[in-house]
Amino acid sequence: MANHALPAHPAAHQDRTANPAPLGLLGFGMTTILLNLHNAGLFELGAMVLAMGIFYGGMAQVCAGLMEWVKGNTFGTVAFTSYGFFWLTLAALIMLPATGLAAANSAGAMTAFLAMWGLLTAVLFVGTLKLNRATQIVFASLTVLFFMLALADATGNHALKVLAGWEGLFCGFAAVYVAAAQILNEMYGRVILPLGEQVRSAPAAVLTRKAA
Repeated sequence: MANHALPAHPAAHQDRTANPAPLGLLGFGMTTILLNLHNAGLFELGAMVLAMGIFYGGMAQVCAGLMEWVKGNTFGTVAFTSYGFFWLTLAALIMLPATGLAAANSAGAMTAFLAMWGLLTAVLFVGTLKLNRATQIVFASLTVLFFMLALADATGNHALKVLAGWEGLFCGFAAVYVAAAQILNEMYGRVILPLGEQVRSAPAAVLTRKAA
């Protein structure tokens, strides 16, 4: 009689879900670009920026954060979910006073709001030291952006806010670049757009292994 021996350990579950990071990065990056075009003085703050903040910067990033949770990625969960709700909160801060549901914020209140987000981003930047260089640039420039905007509100310095707008454009385009790199590198199975991968033990170093 044939011996149909069972394996000592069942086969590990293979994760067949897609990488949600490009969605979150595009939601963040594209909305950041549009808002900072306004901060740089190129157009007014209107419905287009608010709609992007609510739906793509906000809801799409929250969805990406939940998908990162399914994958067991704590960093991605915290980052995408937090920044998704940041955009929703920012839209509410603009819309609630306009509808008469809440009083407008003082410069001091916005300074505190932006500084707290700068603090969170600084903590997350430390986490990116275990990731690739391109992601480090995104979080480093975002940390600078939050503190520049906080300082602009604290001092009432319009020129500083315009300068922050240009710095924010760099941050937004950096995030779009990282998203594009992850999409194209995965599609082609090799490095099309380099991310400056760093040798590490975390399981996210797949692109360099694929390209080898």
